[in-house]
Amino acid sequence: MIRSLCFPLVWLAGLPLSLAQTSLSLSAQSKASNAGVSSPLDASFAGFGIEPSNLFSFTGGDDANDFSVQMMQNLADYSGAPPHIRLGGNTQDYMVFDSSYNDYAWKNNPQSSAQGAIAADSMVIGPSYFKALDRFPKDTPITYGLNLAYEDSDYVDRIVATAQAAVDGMQNVKLYSFEIGNEPDLYLQNQFRSGSWDGQTYTEQFLDRADAVYQQVLKPAGLSATFFEPPATASTIGTTFEIEMLVQDGLTDEKNGNKYVGWWNQHDYFYFIGVTPQSLTLDDLMDLDGTNTQFAYWEKQVGIGLDTGLPYVLREMSSVGPIGMHGVSDVFGAALWTLNFFCYTASLNISSVQMHMTDNSNASAWQPISMYGRDPFVRPQYYAHAAMAQIVGNGNSTTQIGSLAVSSVTGEYKGRIRAYTAYANGDLQSVILINSMQANASDGNKGSFTFNLNLGSSNKNKNVYLSTLTADGADSESGILWNGITFADGSGKASVSDSSVTMKRTDGSGKVSISVRDSQAVVANINWLLGSNAVLKGDGSTTEGARKKSTAGPTATGGAGTAAWTGAVTTTLALASSVTGGGSAEETAASGQRGEAPPRRMGLRALMVCLVAVMIAFVCFA
Repeated sequence: MIRSLCFPLVWLAGLPLSLAQTSLSLSAQSKASNAGVSSPLDASFAGFGIEPSNLFSFTGGDDANDFSVQMMQNLADYSGAPPHIRLGGNTQDYMVFDSSYNDYAWKNNPQSSAQGAIAADSMVIGPSYFKALDRFPKDTPITYGLNLAYEDSDYVDRIVATAQAAVDGMQNVKLYSFEIGNEPDLYLQNQFRSGSWDGQTYTEQFLDRADAVYQQVLKPAGLSATFFEPPATASTIGTTFEIEMLVQDGLTDEKNGNKYVGWWNQHDYFYFIGVTPQSLTLDDLMDLDGTNTQFAYWEKQVGIGLDTGLPYVLREMSSVGPIGMHGVSDVFGAALWTLNFFCYTASLNISSVQMHMTDNSNASAWQPISMYGRDPFVRPQYYAHAAMAQIVGNGNSTTQIGSLAVSSVTGEYKGRIRAYTAYANGDLQSVILINSMQANASDGNKGSFTFNLNLGSSNKNKNVYLSTLTADGADSESGILWNGITFADGSGKASVSDSSVTMKRTDGSGKVSISVRDSQAVVANINWLLGSNAVLKGDGSTTEGARKKSTAGPTATGGAGTAAWTGAVTTTLALASSVTGGGSAEETAASGQRGEAPPRRMGLRALMVCLVAVMIAFVCFA
């Protein structure tokens, strides 16, 4: 038998070697204890930042913005808690509180006298600001940004008044922490400070205000002294605001017997218009190696911060700042980037990530008000938030994320392939597979990449359910699906538009092959369909919301005895496809897979490759 296989194997070996790599073999540890994984993720991990001046656009003014509230509630239903909101940004350093001003809007301060290119007291808010914020789902965690820029003689009274209003005003949502100042590393540039402004001076002013807020507001309310998140910097590269320097300056030391730092808080953008020197295309964003390169410095800061024993949070982030880029941040390719970024940062043990939103940004997950000639609508990025929420909720407060090595991928797929593991209760539960090769909606013959997974012998002969993040193409602005779910523009309501279920089965050693179309992501979950299990709230009750069930619709199944056969044939078909210049290596059987076209006619050589592969597989696995 072995001798009869020699000729075809030798003949295959003689084929040209200039074939694009379209598959990768990966092994996942079956236990979290044997893998390098994150701490368990908080249910609110994947959150949002809202620019303070735009709060009423998202919450509504005199009337509630039910669309935004529903968008928040969807994610709470999937993860077990509402996404964490950071209410902060440039405009937090323009705001002062006036208890007598009750409009559901901010107003220009007619008596502004503070310093700054935009004065540090130029905007006035009142109690209705917090009433509006309180419309978000119950127990939404809020990091609230206080004004550090203001430094007139009454600065202590001003910051204490705002902090007190925040504590008193948040009755439905949950005040989680305070920032003091937004991006103080830019205060000289913004003309909030002059002279010798550096990390040391910042440390002194931060601790001075933190002490006042704690003694006069937090302590009487029974809240912890370590309620603050410094330094909320834009970029500390080449500055005196690096975490290690601030520790040396005494930021984590006691003041009046109390330590005030509870988290390390930094900001970043993958690309910032007017700051990043090179141009940006959608293909650039979808080259995920670029994300690792851009974030490399922050990754070092994460490690330094965690070494102090404090958690690290990324409270302001986006694909493109300050207000996105049409055709890049508002299309489906950005959703794949966002899902990858959530998984990547989780694997670094970052505790929380907030994607920044303004009401005029093409990078906001949804458009909260009518603008640009359009009524409120859902952007593709939101579907990545939904996917991450279900990944996190799948483990009910036990989800841990790890990354699998994909650096061996070469050729055109280099930088386009990512794989992550998700553990629940210490056991391997799912694998997140991302193929960010740009394939637009107009591309008729989309390729695919095959992940040959070894999930370990403890996962042998098990069903693996596939949930797909998909659209017609990377450039699609609408028609997005996550796990068969779509979210309605205007209302935000979730509904199942594709009830079919795709299932694979591991073989007798725990192996399974999964093909992911270009510009698509798949989450392979062991034993049940992601999102079909009960998700627990903090009080022990279960969430609601539209989701698919493992038993819903037609099911496509691959038997355990054919898993190895499928892997062999799939890999060979991928090679044959690359010889002839295209074609999908593998198609899942579920409906709702978008943008597919009949494969191209294969040449004679490719046909012979396939025939030989089938013969080998038959002999080996029959």
